[in-house]
This record gives sequence, structure tokens and C-alpha cells, in this order.
Amino acid sequence: MTNENDPKRPGPRRDDRPQDQMDAAAVEMEAAGRGNMNQSELDELVASSDTGARTPAGWVGRTILIVAFLWSLFQIWIASPLPYMVDFAILNDTETRSIHLAFAMFLAYLAYPAERTKVQFILALAVPVVLTLLFIEGADSGQAWWIVLIGAAVLLAIVAGSPKSWVPPWEWAMALISVFAALYIYIFYDDIATRVGAPINQDMIVAVAGMLLLLEVTRRALGPALMIVATFFLAYTFLGPYMPEIIAHKGNSLSEVVNHQWITTEGVFGIALGVSTSFVFLFVLFGALLDKAGAGNYFIQVAFSLMGHMRGGPAKAAVVSSAMTGLISGSSIANVVTTGTFTIPLMKKVGFSSEKAGAVEVASSVNGQIMPPVMGAAAFLMVEYVGIPYFDVVKHAFLPAAISYIALVYIVHLEALKAGMQGLPRPYEPGPWMRRVVGFVFGVLVISALSFAVYYGMGWIRPAFPETAGYIIFALLCLAYLGLLWVGSREEPLEIDDPNSEVTELPLPGPTVRSGLHFLLPVVVLVWALMVDRLSPGLSAFWATAFMIFILLTQRPLMVMMRGEDRHHNRQIGTALRAGLNDLVDGMIAGARNMIGIGIATATAGIIVGAVSQTGVGSALADVVEVLSGGNLLAILFLTAILSLILGMGLPTTANYIVVSALLAPVIVTLGQQNGLIVPLIAVHLFVFYFGIMADVTPPVGLASFAAAAVSGGDPIKTGVVAFFYSLRTAALPFLFIFNTDLLLIDVGWLQGIFVFITATLAMLLFAAATQGWFLARNNIFDTVALLLIAFTIFRPGFWMDMVAPPWEDLPPAQVEQALEQAPVGEPFRLSISGLDALGEPVDFRVQLEVPEGETGQERLDALGLTLVQNGDEVIIDNVAFDSPAADAGLDWDQQINLVRAPADAPSKYLMFIPAFLLLALVVWMQRRRNSTPGTGAPATAATA
Repeated sequence: MTNENDPKRPGPRRDDRPQDQMDAAAVEMEAAGRGNMNQSELDELVASSDTGARTPAGWVGRTILIVAFLWSLFQIWIASPLPYMVDFAILNDTETRSIHLAFAMFLAYLAYPAERTKVQFILALAVPVVLTLLFIEGADSGQAWWIVLIGAAVLLAIVAGSPKSWVPPWEWAMALISVFAALYIYIFYDDIATRVGAPINQDMIVAVAGMLLLLEVTRRALGPALMIVATFFLAYTFLGPYMPEIIAHKGNSLSEVVNHQWITTEGVFGIALGVSTSFVFLFVLFGALLDKAGAGNYFIQVAFSLMGHMRGGPAKAAVVSSAMTGLISGSSIANVVTTGTFTIPLMKKVGFSSEKAGAVEVASSVNGQIMPPVMGAAAFLMVEYVGIPYFDVVKHAFLPAAISYIALVYIVHLEALKAGMQGLPRPYEPGPWMRRVVGFVFGVLVISALSFAVYYGMGWIRPAFPETAGYIIFALLCLAYLGLLWVGSREEPLEIDDPNSEVTELPLPGPTVRSGLHFLLPVVVLVWALMVDRLSPGLSAFWATAFMIFILLTQRPLMVMMRGEDRHHNRQIGTALRAGLNDLVDGMIAGARNMIGIGIATATAGIIVGAVSQTGVGSALADVVEVLSGGNLLAILFLTAILSLILGMGLPTTANYIVVSALLAPVIVTLGQQNGLIVPLIAVHLFVFYFGIMADVTPPVGLASFAAAAVSGGDPIKTGVVAFFYSLRTAALPFLFIFNTDLLLIDVGWLQGIFVFITATLAMLLFAAATQGWFLARNNIFDTVALLLIAFTIFRPGFWMDMVAPPWEDLPPAQVEQALEQAPVGEPFRLSISGLDALGEPVDFRVQLEVPEGETGQERLDALGLTLVQNGDEVIIDNVAFDSPAADAGLDWDQQINLVRAPADAPSKYLMFIPAFLLLALVVWMQRRRNSTPGTGAPATAATA
């Protein structure tokens, strides 16, 4: 995370020596200046989109910092077990959401000045005018005057302007009124509980003011797109009867809208804001503290020490360092600027053009948002929306993210091959390859042994010492911390190198890795709490953050003592303690300021989600999409991808995911059922999420591409276009895992999971080679088509095998009992159903059930919860048992079974790998042959890299 007060990436002990701090600042200024923007301009670019571009001098600036610090303290308090231990300030979910939004809106009004461009100004004036008229339409005469007054006040505040250097009185008024509106359901919680569904005048006035002020602050913090979309859905809520017939509804009164959107937890204070309050803030804060401790610089240096010697090494190191930084950062733009000021100049030094260097950084930084455990806050939203544990979300999302990053490293390698690039010089001569392989295997074995020892050791400590296990584990963790810190103290502190200076050699891998191993401990704590102990994401992030605070306060003085630097100056320890405390305060402020936009985005997206649930537009949208796509599932997916891209051009990732998943995820599942494809809900949510993040890359808006171009000095549009082609692998993955859910490790064991990972990675590398026009030599048309065909076959071998030997046997409905009896237990079993939907309209769909235990077909029908009645050739569902597999699948009484699809004996789909690998062997032979012929392929040296 980038901190607006101290944007430089700190290395271990950076503040121990003031001169080093000055040197680091000079290095980054020089690196940034190479792209025609100095570091302060880059910081302003990040601040304007992530943390707020306004930090006034004097008491106003201090107020912003103090409130941000208090917000972090509040979030730590509610996430901790302390309120329950001391029985004080115990808040429910609704109350914490209210306070969370109050902090976000107050800081947003003070930290984000309003844009004064002509388009922004017109939009800013139009929205309150339109909404005021709509609100008046549903209000009585007494309410109308108040609404007019509120709308006029907001308009006057917008017209008065918003300077960058100071906060005028009218903006203070907007900030304070927005705080009261956000805190309203907290202050009057008991009163509101007694009149649910019947808001009074006071409720309506506060809600109208709150919605108008929320939409205005959304424009300031996130741009006009989300404000416009939310305004459209609010207008749609009121104007339902005037809409086209296919999306028309009865319309809602002001009282209904106020109750739904502001007074209850169906709209603004809904699930999205709840996730931001409970989970996301702690993870963002954890990332800010980890970066403040020096982990960001450590990850970059480690990546360069391990990969800088390879062909195109700086670009490969940029990919790896961005992946590691993405673990702790939820912002594409901050990731680009944080790592890009160092990586982009070095990429240019080894031969990458300005646009390609920027594009590599963009593609790798944006992919940081698909990397668990944070995933740009989407992982926690998926927990709530999909209804599965956080562990399962991470499990399903990990494989596509890892494959995408591996493919990007390979794309960089192909670019290096095309240009005949070399890596940076190593500081040592590598030993024989056999010794390196043995060393690598030994390292893996040692890490595996340590992991097993920790796992089984924890399993023994807890039952052996049930009362004191927590203290023992903390003591062991501290011992590990002290040991790793001692190891790091034996090495020279990492410094920020100047990427524009002549590179003579890379840092040594061993000392570089050892210098910051203690940074991995908080990450281990987080992953252990999430994956092994299965704690809630909020509590897991709390313990990881608490340990991170402990590290921030202790690492500097302990380093001073371990290095013996206090012998000549007794004040060194005191200075180090103060520096650690300053880092903690700065990290707490940075975490809060990085959360402003996410808090506002989730609240405003709640308006959209609330409108969808209140109007029922989701089912209407399904009809629209079905008409546009002709019922073709692939066309539906393309429409969804395009809509995600369009919305993502103006919405932050989190808001884009909330909006598109609320609108289109159910549509894909429903229409998929009707078209014979059972699509798991997690696959659909990951699909829309992937295309949402692609908008940070795609011109003309792609903010990450503009940030990278600012560093590289390249053309931002060209940078975005190249980055889009580099990101095609990310765009292809969602389509693949919709049709082949093995990629998401759904119902896949360990051995099959390893097999899927290997084959899918190979397929994605071949896809990258096809799209980049280079494999072992430059591709011709045959090579490209063949590689795409091979990649598709490896990804989805069942597509071809189903044509040869269908995996399903279609049977008449009268044979359903017989087919169930003959089917193997645990195999999928599909039924084609016709009936009526919730609105009484005829609908055809398909369901998939798992064959249960049972000796006879009737026993298996009973286990599924189905009672059938046969009338000639017709089979009708007479009853569905409550909470049974059949009920969960959507079956209901009076539905008719039209077709039974029983699993058939078919050869393994993986037999299609044989012709695929034979065709690959032909491509390899042809390209090697061209390589051996001068002037027809790549230089021999490039082919053997």
C-alpha cells in the first residue's frame, strides 16, 4: 500500500539512518522522473484514486490524520475479542456498519476535492435535481419542502466549488451532516426497531439527505460512473410503471424506498457494507502495516535476486514482485506505482520498449487482485453472496490465479526471445545444475518437514495444554520471530537501488532472502488462522494485524541490539523505538485512507443491490439477456463479459463486482440450467470478477495503464492495448472454468488437482505462445491455429470426446426409477423439467442430482426427496420433501419430467490428449526445423534460452 504521507517503500531499518532515508527518496524521485512525472506527481495520481488528493496544512490536515487513525482503532476494536472480554462497547452488525460509513463519508468529504471539469460539473448538478424531483413525487407537502431544501443545499455546495488546498465551510457542513445521516440508525436504533416498515418524517428527511450526500461523495472519491449507475437504479425504483414492458414494475413510493435503502439493511447498510466493515478493512490495514514495515521493498528485492539473471529478468522479476505485493495490496494503481518506479526502468534497460515495459507492469499489478487471500476485497463478498466458507473461495480461486501469473512470466520470456534479450549479470558463478537441483529439493524437503512439524505440533499442544495453549503458541511464535530477526541482522539492510544507474550485478539471493524472513511470519499467521484453524476472516485478520503491530514496534530496536549498534550511542534504541511507533501510526493512517474509496463504493453499490431486490429487475433482466443472446449460453457469457468491462471502466473493482454479480450472476445460472449446463455459483461470480478487473487495463479508461505510462514515458493508450493482449490469458480463463469446473478444484481430489494444475498450466502456456506469435520460433498461421487447438483440447478434452462418445444416455421419463437403480452411487444424474416460474410463466430447465445410496430405484428416489406419479407416458412430481436434495435443486410439485439423462459408459475424456500431444510434437518439429535453417526463425541462441 502506498502511504500519502510517506510514499517511499521502506526497507528494513530505513529510518535507523536518516541519510539512507534521504538517499531512498532521491532514488525514487530519479526513477519516477524518467517517465516525465516526478514522485510527488505519481503519489498524487495514486492519492486521487485511492487515498484522497487533499491533505491541507495545519489543524485541518491533522484532523484528517487523527480521524483516519481513530477509524483504524475502531475497526481493530470491533474485530477483536476485547469487547466481549471487558463487556464494553459490544456492537451489532448494523451499528458497526453505521459507524463505518460515518468515518468513510467524513474522511471522503475532507480528503477528496470535487473535480471541476465541465462534464463532472454538469453531472454533479443533474443528479440531485433528478433525485429531488423523484423524491418530491412520492412525498407529501410537508416532506416536499424539506426535500427541496436539502436538494438546494447540495446544489449550492456543488456550485460553490471544492478547492484542493483547504476545506471550505460548506464542505464541513456536508461532512458533518453525512456523519449524522450515517449514524442515524445507530443513534435511533431502538426507536427504529419499533417502527420497521413505517418510516416517519424524520426518517425520510435523513434518508433523502443521506442518499444525496452519499452519491455526491461517490462522485468525488470514485468518479461519476458509480454515481450515475446508482442514480439510474434509484430512478428505476420510482419510475417502474413508465419503463418498457419487459422491465416494468409497479413502482415504489418514497416511504418504501427510504425504508428499504436507508432504514433497514437491505440497501446502503446491506451485505456489501457489512463485508467492508467486518473483513475488508482489517485486510487492507494489515497490508498497509506490512508495507510500512518494509515488506514491499523486500518482496521486490527478493524477486530481482532470484530472477534478474534470466532472459528479460527484470520483467519476470516485476511479475513475481507484483504477485507478492498483490498479496498485501488491493489497488492496481498503487501496485503499479509501488513496484513500477523500480521495475519499469530496469525493463527498459534490458531492451523492452516503454509501452511493453509499462504493459508488463500493468498486467502483473492488475492480476494482484485475483490473487488470494484478499482478491481486492472480492473474496469476502463471495463468502456472503455465494454462501460458502472463505477457505473454499480461496481454494477455488487459487489455481486460475497461479496459472495466470505463470503464463505472464512465460509471455515475458517469449518477448525476451523475440528480441534476443539477456538477463542482468549475476554476482556469482552458479554451480553445476545437479548441485542446484539437489539444493532446491533439499530446501523443499526442509520446508515440508518444518510445515509438518508445526502442523502436528499445534495439534499436540492444544489438547495437551487446553488452558495455556494460546500463551505457548504466542511464545513459540515470538521465538521464531527473534530467530528470523537474528538471521536478518547478520545481513546488510536492504536499500532501494537506483534503477536508472548502471547495473553491474544483482543482489545475492541468499542474503537478500534472509534479510527479511520475519516479514513472512504475519502472513503465515493469517494463512494459518484462515486455512487451518478456520477462524472467520475478520478474526484471522485481527490476529495477523496484532502480530504485525508487535513487529512494527519491536523490529527496529531489536535489530539495533542484535547488530550491537547501541554500543557507541545509547540513544539508538530510543530513536528506533520512536521510528517504529511512527511507522505504526503512519500505517494505521494509510490503511484507513486506503479504505475510504472501498467503504464509499460498497455503500453506494448497496443502493443498486437494494433496487434490484426491491423491484425484481433481476428476473426481468434474465428475459432481456435471453432475448439478446437467443438463449445461447456462450452469447450470454460474452454479453456479461462486455457489460463487466463497460461498468469496470468507471467503477472500482469491488463496486463492479457487487453490481454485476447482483444483476447477472443469477441470470447466467438460470439460463445455464435452461440450456443444459449446470454452472456452479462460485464459477459465475469468479467470471464476473475477472472481467471487472480487466477494466483497469482496457483503454480508454484503464487507470493502471495511465499510471504505468506516467512512469515509463510511453503512450498510455498503446500501453493499455499491449497490456490487454498480455491479459488475454486472464480473459480466457473465466470462459474455460465455466465449462470445465475442474480448474476451480470443484469436487477434485489432491492427485487429480495436481494433474489439473499441470495440464492447465501447459495449456495456458501454449495459448500464450499462440497469442504472442512465438513458440520456439516465430509462428506461422498453421502454428498459431494448431497451438490454439491444442490448448483448447488440453483445457477441455471432454468437448471432443462428447462428440465421439456422449457421456449421457437420454431415456424417457418413465424409466427414471430404473435409470436411478442402475446408475453408480455418487455420479451426476440429470433431469429435464418443465413447469411454472415464480410469476406463473412456463419455464423449461435442467437440474443435476447426485445418485444417492439405496438398494432399489424407489429407495434412491426417496433419498432424493422425490415422490412421482406416472400418467401414461407423463411423469409428474407429486411431492418434494422439505430440505431434501431435490428441493435444493429447485424441484417442486406439479412439475413434469421430460427427459432423463443418466450417466453412460464412455471412454476417458483424457484420451483426447493423445492426438493433442501428437499435433504438439509436429509443431515442435516444424519450428525446430525452421530454427536450424538460417533466416527462417529465431536465432539459435534464442531458441535454446
